[in-house]
Amino acid sequence: MALGWVKEFREFALRGNVIDLAVGVIIGTEFGKIVTSLVNDVLMPPLSALLGASYFTDLKIPLRSHDAAAAIRYGAFLQTVMNFLIIAVCIFAMVKAMNSLRRAMASPSEPPPPPPPRSEQLLEEIRDLLRERNDGGEKTGDAPAQIDAGAKIDGRD
Repeated sequence: MALGWVKEFREFALRGNVIDLAVGVIIGTEFGKIVTSLVNDVLMPPLSALLGASYFTDLKIPLRSHDAAAAIRYGAFLQTVMNFLIIAVCIFAMVKAMNSLRRAMASPSEPPPPPPPRSEQLLEEIRDLLRERNDGGEKTGDAPAQIDAGAKIDGRD
């Protein structure tokens, strides 16, 4: 019974979707660290300097004057919001790129138009033959040939 469970777990763990998910989680975690560093080390110091605080995370509203731990730490909250916004914009850009790539690969080139029906082809041939007959064998432009309605066809009236 235990061997069957181990075999089933191995099949599950080595399935492509699980491995893809694991790679995505690992890359996402590391990307989160990069964004956190960008916010903490690049974006927040100039913002802290503008607001007159040494560290942005130190911005807080104390609730009691004698207890420094009892405070609303809005600086840390704003820093977390900045992290989220940067990650959200990056994920949006990646999803948008993937969707446009998927659409480009899914839509094949436009198929050629179907040939005209056989009746149209025959009518075009008849038109061309009549034009040649009336023009003395020369094709001239796209003007329709004038047909004499009273003309005899094959010697018949």
